[in-house]
Amino acid sequence: MKTPKRPYHHGNLRDAVIELALKSLETHGSQNLSLRELSRDLEVSHSAFRRHFADKQALLNALAIHGFEQYGDVLARAIADRDADFDSRLVKVVRSMVRFAGTHPVLLELMFASKNHPDAPPELLEASERALYSGPQLIAEGQKAGRVIPGDPIRLALAPFAAVHGLIALSQNGALLGAPLDRLARETVEQIIMGLRPRD
Repeated sequence: MKTPKRPYHHGNLRDAVIELALKSLETHGSQNLSLRELSRDLEVSHSAFRRHFADKQALLNALAIHGFEQYGDVLARAIADRDADFDSRLVKVVRSMVRFAGTHPVLLELMFASKNHPDAPPELLEASERALYSGPQLIAEGQKAGRVIPGDPIRLALAPFAAVHGLIALSQNGALLGAPLDRLARETVEQIIMGLRPRD
C-alpha cells in the first residue's frame, strides 16, 4: 500500500518553511538542514515543498536573503538618530552588529558565505547590498558634518565594518580566548574613528 501524502494545509508554505528552517539552522547548522525533515515536520508533501524550493541551495539562499533583510533593518535603526553625532552613531551600529551576531551566529555565517558564493543569485546580492548600505550612508553623513575625511564612502566604510566582522568571526571560532567581543569591537571602532577624522 502507498503511504498517503500529507495534506497541504499552509496558507503560506514558503514563510512557514523559512521560519522552521531558521530554527533548525541555528540548532543544527546548515549541513544538517534537511528538506525532507522540514516537509515532514510541516506535514506537507515533498512535492509541495519543492514548488517553493527546488533544492537545498535554493532554501539556503532564501534564508540568507531573509537574514540580510533582518540585518539591514537592524543597521538602519542604529543610524536612524540624526540628532546624535557621528561617533556615537557608529558605535551604536557596531553594538547592533555584535548583538545580531550573538543572536544569529549560524545565520550570519550563512549570509556571508552565500553572498560570496560564485553562484549567488542576483536577488541575494541585491539584498546584501541593501542591508550593508547603512555603512556608506553613515560615512557620507559624517563627511557632510565634517567628522570624516573626504573619499569614497563605500571604501571608507570597509575599515570599521570589516574589522568588526573580523572580530565576530574570531569570537565565533574561539580565537578571542574569552575576551568580551562588545568591548573589543567598541575599542577597535574608536581607534578607526580617530583615523577617519579630518586632518588639519
